[in-house]
Amino acid sequence: MDVMFGKLDPALQLIILMASLSLIPLVVVSMTSFLRYMIVFSILKTALGTQQVPPAIVLVGMSLILTMYTMAPVFGEIGQKLDPIMRRNGSVVQMMVSGSEPLKTFMMRQTRQSDVAFFLQLSRNKPPESPKDLSLWEVAPAFMVSELRTAFEIGFIIFIPFIVIDLVVANILLALGMMMLSPTIISLPFKILIFVAVDGWSLIVNGLVQSFN
Repeated sequence: MDVMFGKLDPALQLIILMASLSLIPLVVVSMTSFLRYMIVFSILKTALGTQQVPPAIVLVGMSLILTMYTMAPVFGEIGQKLDPIMRRNGSVVQMMVSGSEPLKTFMMRQTRQSDVAFFLQLSRNKPPESPKDLSLWEVAPAFMVSELRTAFEIGFIIFIPFIVIDLVVANILLALGMMMLSPTIISLPFKILIFVAVDGWSLIVNGLVQSFN
């Protein structure tokens, strides 16, 4: 395939490159650490019970910045692989294949073997001889499934303390006979106070960054 595309007209190769650049948002969302960050922050916002704070754009921005920190070594390795190809005016396909290797390695480190095996059964008649034989499009869906599970597991752990606070407040209000008063109105300030007191944002961010292999 590389030889075939290498014989294409340079103008056509440029069109392929431009089409590939349009897939960058998809790659960022589905093939980097952004997915885990965004889901955990969204679950945290739900657990706190603050519907509008922080705004969604703030969570997206925070997830993007943390993704840059997490993926910096991967992006640096991609740049090192692409530099010699660009110097010798290699084809677009060569750059895509070579540049995708560090990204594939990163995803493989976060992906469970059972998820990879499932998607391999769907796409191949026999398993590959080594992980290097896996394509990026075989690893990506397994990576997304693994990231969804990991993010929800982290979200569940985050949710538990807030549920306990809601239950305690609800029981106290019930004991006082204040059944008409919504427990959420009373528990929300306490959840925010406790979250700030334990420096919750730093704990969650540090834990998320260190959760990547």
